[in-house]
Amino acid sequence: MASTDSDLMHEHPDRNIALELVRATEAAAIRSYPWIGRGDKIGADRAAVDAMRAFLSTVDFDGVVVIGEGEKDEAPMLFNGEHVGNGRGPACDIAVDPIDGTSLTAAGRQNALSVIAVADRGTMLDASSVFYMDKIVTDASGRGVVDIRKPIGENLRALAKAKGREVSDLRVAVLNRPRHEQLIADIREAGAGTRLISDGDVAGGINAARYESRIDMCVGIGGSPEGITTACAIKALGGFMQGRLAPGDAAERERGEAAGLDCDQVYELDDLVRGDNTFFVATGVTDGELVDGVRKKGPIIRTESIVLRGRSGTIRRVRADHLVEKWLDAADR
Repeated sequence: MASTDSDLMHEHPDRNIALELVRATEAAAIRSYPWIGRGDKIGADRAAVDAMRAFLSTVDFDGVVVIGEGEKDEAPMLFNGEHVGNGRGPACDIAVDPIDGTSLTAAGRQNALSVIAVADRGTMLDASSVFYMDKIVTDASGRGVVDIRKPIGENLRALAKAKGREVSDLRVAVLNRPRHEQLIADIREAGAGTRLISDGDVAGGINAARYESRIDMCVGIGGSPEGITTACAIKALGGFMQGRLAPGDAAERERGEAAGLDCDQVYELDDLVRGDNTFFVATGVTDGELVDGVRKKGPIIRTESIVLRGRSGTIRRVRADHLVEKWLDAADR
């Protein structure tokens, strides 16, 4: 007999942790609000990190940060191996990104998120020694149909057939980077449209797996930490995902191999995060297709968050109003 959602209350990480995690992402998003559009991504990130760390310290779990934030640019960070939580409760792996899209926040552009992903201890792939990963994400229709080893045109034709649509109806999210010039050209040559994103490929991957999204696929090379975080969400959405590490040079490849990674392997979803006991929590910093950003409305600040549970396949949205005077200094109100 299938487990009911009430049965799942007693599994670890349990349902109560979800609301505590939301408080941490809400805090990070709210503290970064004064920095939106101010051109200082380090300042925004520092504010978000400090807020998230403070709230995580109160959560009833024994968390270890497997995927930390900031390694690429020496920004303030919740570092790999850091213990979070109060040490009581389930042992968990944690992936954090207090702001996925610091450049978006600094510029005041869309799709910046505050993100936490949680899974059972020892189940997340520790890909921190290789900064980048080539990824492909779709909804469930991509399973057994799409493969990262195939040319993008072949994948698009196969996905269109599986969806009962024309290739010209498909939209593909791709990070707008020079390294993707040929990929973008190939997508358009195949007849599909592109949705170029400047940063924030976590949201791009999740939108590719959401049934109500206009994005059908997310492809290309982005951060490997973001890849593991996204995988926790794809578990809950029932989507398809593959990843392949993309070291920048021979030295990085050697570091990855020394850490036990295979830079030639195609990592399936269950390789990226084993099992289905996952949580993904995100609060909008700036507006996006996934969630609304932080908004100040007179004496309150409004946040919108999404909570995804892998085991139950549940998607919850949390909208909260917070008193401004409890959160922001007078100069920032």
